[in-house]
Amino acid sequence: MRIPVIALFLATTLAVSPGDSRAADALHRLTFTDDARKQRTVEGRIVVHARDGGLLLEARDRVLWSVTPQQLKRNEKTAQNFAPLSAKEAAAKLRTEFGDGFSIITSEHYVLCSNTGKYYSQWCRILFERLLTAFYKHWDSSKLGLKPPASPLVVIVFADRKQYARYATADAGPSMAETIGYYSARTNRVALFDLTATPGARPARSLGEIRQKVVKVPFNVATLVHEATHQIAFNSGLQTRYADNPLWLSEGLAMYFETPDLRNPKGWRTVGRVNPFRLRQLREFLKRRKPGSLTSLTTTDKRLAAAKSQPDAYAEAWGLTYFLIKTRRKEFEQYLALISRKRPLVFGTAADRKKEFEQAFGDTEKLEQEFARYLSNPRLR
Repeated sequence: MRIPVIALFLATTLAVSPGDSRAADALHRLTFTDDARKQRTVEGRIVVHARDGGLLLEARDRVLWSVTPQQLKRNEKTAQNFAPLSAKEAAAKLRTEFGDGFSIITSEHYVLCSNTGKYYSQWCRILFERLLTAFYKHWDSSKLGLKPPASPLVVIVFADRKQYARYATADAGPSMAETIGYYSARTNRVALFDLTATPGARPARSLGEIRQKVVKVPFNVATLVHEATHQIAFNSGLQTRYADNPLWLSEGLAMYFETPDLRNPKGWRTVGRVNPFRLRQLREFLKRRKPGSLTSLTTTDKRLAAAKSQPDAYAEAWGLTYFLIKTRRKEFEQYLALISRKRPLVFGTAADRKKEFEQAFGDTEKLEQEFARYLSNPRLR
């Protein structure tokens, strides 16, 4: 997932005040100068009013724009109510943005903009729709009150890694160019490329041929599912973009769903299977893990964000999510409900996070011992 650095910057420089919820759905037309010094006029709803006059705007295409008082030229409140783009409107906007070389494929919940072979695009559409169904089914007995996405979920599929890398670099920075795919909290899009494409080779001629190829790269496919899970979580009401979402929770949820059964026509035999790659990494980490590891994981994002500690921290985040869902599902759902109510650009301290976590699950040090025993059990595989 693309971490919204600009949101973190704003949170430390702007004093945020809650807006009037009755006016939150009014459609505003903002004219401002963006970070590249280009003047833009964007229609959307104001999500955050800062006391110094800065704004966080959610555009009709669901892109988030942070506008400082110095950048803002004009703010017009229209007589209309905010409504996100329909699938037809989103498709038209994507055609304008990406040009004639890209085609649009729509489904019940997705709009895919792609310039790769039609069968790979269809495979992606089927995979993501099945993921969305599995996601909602997994939480349907809970009291989380998830809602269907308010607008079509946009996925950009590039024909090859080179094209993807150019887009990713411009959109999210050079580090994203090295990935398989990513979800951007700013644009609300997933971007990826054709994993089956081979330079100079013909595109796949059937969905069956696509399946034969992707089954050889299950970890890469898991990455796509991981990023698509982020997108669903932020569009179902489970999480709020630019809010104080603990990174261990965001990544843990995505890893909990990330492993599809590629030999199964339906994509998943069951959600929440043991993730063998993450489990191996975690068990290696448990041998050299220092006391207080869960506290550091759940109170700050540092270990998950730092390259050196990231592999172990991700494995631990998966393990903690798996452990809590399997052994304390009711408490986990209550914790999710608490996080889902957080407002954009309002960030707590490490002490706040510790209090929230322990209110849900009890003393972290005691939990840590049980967690280590559970994940070390050889019967778990």
